[in-house]
Amino acid sequence: MRTAYHSVVMEPTSITVKGAREHNLQGVSLTLPRGKLICFTGVSGSGKSSFAFDTLFAEGQRRYLESLSSYARQFFGQLAKPDVDQITGLSPAIAIQQKTSGWNPRSTVGTITQIHDYLRVLFARVGRQHCTSCDKPISAQTREQIITRILDLPAGSKLLILGPVVRGQKGEYRDLFEDMIKQGYARARVDGEVVSLAEAPLLARHVRHNIEIVVDRLTVATTVRTRLAEAVENALKIGDGALIVQVVEDAESDRATASKKGKTSGKRTPRGTKTKSRSKGGSTDLLLSSHYACPDCDVSFEPPTPQLFSFNSPTGMCLTCDGLGTSFDFDPDLLVPNPSKSFLKLAIEPMRVRIGKWRRHIFRGVATHVGFDLKTPWSKLAPKAKKALLFGTGEQHITFEWRWSGGVHRHGGTFEGVIADLREKHRRAKSTFVRSYYEKYMRKRVCPDCRGGRIGVQGRAVRVAGSNINEVSARSIEDAATFFDKIKLSPLENVIAEQVLKEIRGRLRFLCDVGLGYLALDRTAPTLSGGESQRIRLASQIGAGLVGVLYILDEPSIGLHPRDNQQLLDSLCRLRDLGNTVIVVEHDEQTMRVADEIVDFGPGPGVRGGHVVAHGDIDTILASKKSITGKYLRGEEEIEIPKKRRAVSKPRRARQGASDKQ
Repeated sequence: MRTAYHSVVMEPTSITVKGAREHNLQGVSLTLPRGKLICFTGVSGSGKSSFAFDTLFAEGQRRYLESLSSYARQFFGQLAKPDVDQITGLSPAIAIQQKTSGWNPRSTVGTITQIHDYLRVLFARVGRQHCTSCDKPISAQTREQIITRILDLPAGSKLLILGPVVRGQKGEYRDLFEDMIKQGYARARVDGEVVSLAEAPLLARHVRHNIEIVVDRLTVATTVRTRLAEAVENALKIGDGALIVQVVEDAESDRATASKKGKTSGKRTPRGTKTKSRSKGGSTDLLLSSHYACPDCDVSFEPPTPQLFSFNSPTGMCLTCDGLGTSFDFDPDLLVPNPSKSFLKLAIEPMRVRIGKWRRHIFRGVATHVGFDLKTPWSKLAPKAKKALLFGTGEQHITFEWRWSGGVHRHGGTFEGVIADLREKHRRAKSTFVRSYYEKYMRKRVCPDCRGGRIGVQGRAVRVAGSNINEVSARSIEDAATFFDKIKLSPLENVIAEQVLKEIRGRLRFLCDVGLGYLALDRTAPTLSGGESQRIRLASQIGAGLVGVLYILDEPSIGLHPRDNQQLLDSLCRLRDLGNTVIVVEHDEQTMRVADEIVDFGPGPGVRGGHVVAHGDIDTILASKKSITGKYLRGEEEIEIPKKRRAVSKPRRARQGASDKQ
């Protein structure tokens, strides 16, 4: 008969440090209980941060990296071992220090806390798509409606029925091409060019590509309905409910269309509108979907995906500002420094050179069309006239008259405006001096299309409980928490969004608990203070729910209103109660009184510090006569309120404005 023996490994109950000499530490030896809230305090420069971050955290990080494979360690570099004799009972360590979240303008409170990621999933799964033109809820198109829409094209039109399989994704897609060949397809349109699948091009792996499979080629006629129905069915199958109809046009029709339209605006077509992009062969793409379409505007949309609501993705970002919410563009106020001049006298200063005869007849055509005189001083022009000269007249057709000795030549077209011409000159300028000249008249401003929301036109047209994702992100965290607590969805939508809403509500609650309810979800990371960034990371760690971790925080109460300090301490206690060890480097009295254990470093800063003056609970610190912290806690020492405060000086701009008025 065999007897089974089971070895029981006891988890250490304390962290023991012997002979810590990092920076100004004088061979500190200390035993700290695990699973407690511990406060490191003392005068500035006494060595508390050296013990917490440069000893405990540094060794915890180094040991974790040592546990990885040699292949993984090469990406992290070598971490130096802290100057200490021995550390036992150390857990994996996470430091939450006083530092900003970086200077990336694409990072927001929502992305840092991952709330925006859950919002993207929520809007993609239960959001209701609205038409970007008429704002009406849109419904799915049936296959019969799609076939009828294609047959309504002019008889004799040559078509390519395409099934989109890759949209703006990186990769080589060799396996995809081979799989399509096995399914019987011979051609594909890769990045706008139709190629044979047997001779498919080598695609750059790190470049985004668009790939559509050519399902069939046919000519519009009533006799092709059966063949068209089969092509539509196959295209929708491989295109996951979407297909593209490429209407191939000949060169003559292209030239006729171009001469009829005149000058084009040159603006990029936003997603969700009718696709009018031209390919090399002279063609028009018509996007049709079995999921979303507006019957009134005759516009089809792709099904919403999480990428559609990401301002860091080409799929979802606003095309005007590239997902930044702001654009660096010409400011009308800076363009006209002297409003007493007329337009012909170069009131718009960066136009620089005298207006020639050809340009003058264009501007006169605009003035005649709108109804104003180009010789009128800029300050006396009507707002409508200023807008026409600066921003153009849109798609309105204008008749221009070119007068010469032989008579009058009339031609038509559109006018894009002076600012569009200046943008092109700034873009094409190769000289730094020329670019700097134009940038004197430019200013960063809120994007006129997305109003600072960063999301593209189709993403803004998707709503949950009557609000789009921009409106939800613009709310404060406290208002957003109330919104999601009271949100009303259908029974089916509640089942779909249950887990997503749980995560969103939990993270919003954690942010409110650490006193950040006043921040907006779309607040950018560079505008956050060090304390706000630290508390955001703290809320993220609470939401992660890790157990058995050593957390080290650097003065989390800095910049926090005293009324919110208790909420922060409750969060730290909650982190401790999960089974973690929390070490806080802090000077706050309330934190010391809540802590399970206090370590007072001192007795002075620099070379006069580096020792543990007192160690124990709050009563031990109060009873210690060597502890400077104990003297302040007992009331023997205090920081007096100054009887006379320094006068607050006015901001520099205010002083300059006052001097200008004088």
